[in-house]
Amino acid sequence: MTSRDISQTPPVLAYDGDCGFCQAAINRIRMIAAPTLEAVPWQFLPAESTAPHVERLDREVLLLRDSTVVAGGADALTRFLNSSPSRAYRTVAAIIALPAMRTCARAVYRCVSRNRHRMPGSTAACAVPPRNS
Repeated sequence: MTSRDISQTPPVLAYDGDCGFCQAAINRIRMIAAPTLEAVPWQFLPAESTAPHVERLDREVLLLRDSTVVAGGADALTRFLNSSPSRAYRTVAAIIALPAMRTCARAVYRCVSRNRHRMPGSTAACAVPPRNS
């Protein structure tokens, strides 16, 4: 595989497949916006792609290209939404990407991520482990 082949590999949205809330959220986005980027539970991706990022994957979605993180959290979801064939959803993604909106989206994402075990459809697996200090 050449470097050109790698750079053209489309990124994949990796999410926590053990979390019912995460699965429901991704399914909802797929249903309403039909993004063209693939979303896969990180547990089903090759270990060489996810092993360096397991601690982050326990806390946030990551947009991965092979084993490289392209974006995380709200930024990754914004890029996922931006891959929609619908101009309306790409416009929403562009608005979310504006600096003030991006700051707000990141804060909301962090709050939801920390509390996803309390959300509808969640299970005990949805709880975010405490950070190692």
